[in-house]
Amino acid sequence: MVLYHSDLARLLATLDSLAVAVARAAKRLGPVCLRLRDQSEDNYYHQQLLASLAKRDWAASGIDLAPVERGENRGYGAGHNALLGNAGEGLCLVLNPDVELCPDALCRALDGFEGYPDAVLICPRGEDGAGQPAHLAKTYPSVLVLALRAVAPAWLRACFREPLARYARHELETAEVPQAVVLASGCFMLVRAPALAAVGGFDEDYFLYFEDYDLSLRLADQGTLLYAPAVRIRHHGGESAGKGWRHRAWFLRSAWRFFQSHGWRWWS
Repeated sequence: MVLYHSDLARLLATLDSLAVAVARAAKRLGPVCLRLRDQSEDNYYHQQLLASLAKRDWAASGIDLAPVERGENRGYGAGHNALLGNAGEGLCLVLNPDVELCPDALCRALDGFEGYPDAVLICPRGEDGAGQPAHLAKTYPSVLVLALRAVAPAWLRACFREPLARYARHELETAEVPQAVVLASGCFMLVRAPALAAVGGFDEDYFLYFEDYDLSLRLADQGTLLYAPAVRIRHHGGESAGKGWRHRAWFLRSAWRFFQSHGWRWWS
């Protein structure tokens, strides 16, 4: 888990939910190691982080908390690569610090891997902080769709309701069985470690945004990306393109790199 001035109360809620999910799946999991990397470059924040983590009984939770790493902020992908370098042969969970897992999330994810041996990644059913569908699985984007989501007013987006819904895979809201998908959100990626190693992890040239889409497409060469609706999470984060100017600049830069690498699609 990579942190950058992440809300500590939200982080603790995330970790508490993870501990419950690990306990539910304990008989089916091997040793569980939690690795955190603080890229805030802020001594005060780091001390507050350590104090917050010290409030939890990690031994009782069945989680081995590794010493918290620190480093410069070289981006989301680079931070995760630093943590995932020696993942071994098991599973790696890439998790945002603003995600809460349902208690049976890991059990249901393991069911997905057992039922679909060719699966290399589990993408969950998500909801946002208000309880609305988060649409964590996507199809390949077009420039039109990304522009509409980034800058278009609501009335204009309404005119393109169908292509926007196709991109965000709205039909998966009612899915009851796992399905193969093209792109998975990086807020929760449960990945087979050998597959992740085979593709070299995240592309560190993406500072922020689209690194999860790029990884999804490269992982598809290793096996199936599986949307598992029984795996449920709540993601409190916002839309990527709907933040401040700096985030929009990162979004545009990463979108350019993504299309340059994987092919341009102008229309939905």
